[in-house]
Amino acid sequence: MNIQIKNLFAIANKKERTIIGLMSGTSLDGLDIALCLCKGSGMDTKIEVIHFDTLSYENNFREDVKSIFSKKDADLEKVCLLNEVIGIKHAEMILAALKKWNVSTDKVDLIASHGQTIFHAPKILHGKKNYPNATLQIGDGDHLAVHTGIITIADFRQKHLAAGGEGAPLAAYGDYLVFSQLGEDRIMLNIGGIANFTFLPADKDAAKVFSTDVGPGNTLMDQFVQMYYPGLYFDENAEKARKGKLNAALLGALLENNFFEASFPKTTGPELFNLTYLREAQQKSNTQELSNEDILSTLCHFSTSGIINAIKFTIGISAKPKIFMSGGGMHNPLLVALLKAGLPGCEFNTTDALEINPDAKEAVLFALLANETVAGSPINFGDRKGVPSVCMGKICLPN
Repeated sequence: MNIQIKNLFAIANKKERTIIGLMSGTSLDGLDIALCLCKGSGMDTKIEVIHFDTLSYENNFREDVKSIFSKKDADLEKVCLLNEVIGIKHAEMILAALKKWNVSTDKVDLIASHGQTIFHAPKILHGKKNYPNATLQIGDGDHLAVHTGIITIADFRQKHLAAGGEGAPLAAYGDYLVFSQLGEDRIMLNIGGIANFTFLPADKDAAKVFSTDVGPGNTLMDQFVQMYYPGLYFDENAEKARKGKLNAALLGALLENNFFEASFPKTTGPELFNLTYLREAQQKSNTQELSNEDILSTLCHFSTSGIINAIKFTIGISAKPKIFMSGGGMHNPLLVALLKAGLPGCEFNTTDALEINPDAKEAVLFALLANETVAGSPINFGDRKGVPSVCMGKICLPN
């Protein structure tokens, strides 16, 4: 037996596994690294975050990735080169984090790598009849495995696509395993570049569980700030948006898109929600002369409208689920205040209340998916579009 397969077999048979979960989202701000202890598998899974850090990208590296991110006319040579560069860069960042934590690589069983999304193309966006749902993440898993010496599980989204899903969001799988609570409807709300949530029903019936994107989270606000406020990467504490006023005409135009009428689950990305989308909405609503602050305020209302409408549609206007937030948007006081006003009676928390650092949650999710890849079995989520009952991830061996 190949020694690496033998090692993998031994890891799969452990009672607990030490797994590094990685996440780099559409915000391109850096790499989330979560060192997790995973015990058991399936509904018996217990997970503990031992260490967590976000290592920021240098500006030149970020700009390199942005040059091909979400662009139909991206330089194919650059895509090819960055697939390798990101894999090597992420390996270096892992080794730096382990050194900081005083953890040797031989104490880590697996790396779970999401990679860096550079284009997301579900049918709802590309509209091409003879082409399937598609998505592309780069940052080669073999480079991670070879440069760290740790078995790596990568490229999770392709199995989801192959089995009939849209490749995102994948949160339903991990959220169901560790956050379901009998007798309590829960919404696991992640507000990253794109806002998405997982619905966890009170009866813990897997056939009712789903994750869905609901619209932009931070992406449009961040893009606008980066364009019109040189030197700023985002509107910290909504300082500028809180100086502005909602423009109802622009908000109405922003909400005029078939995406918001499509059934759940569904996915989207900056391929749709970008500054071109904003400019077209301003033209429709004749609001080209708005101040930057009014635009940012309206964009914040736009993000919250998508979230609020989707949650109301899922659980009914009178229902009162517990909402657990994660992602960068939870740090935006205007956004959170608008959510609470739009969903009165709902109890809002972050995943800190569930003993998971909300900034680490997405990285933890991929550690959970890797744990299921090597030690679990597919959970039956029912015969439903968009929620295939599969284990995901490709196995990359160090040598």
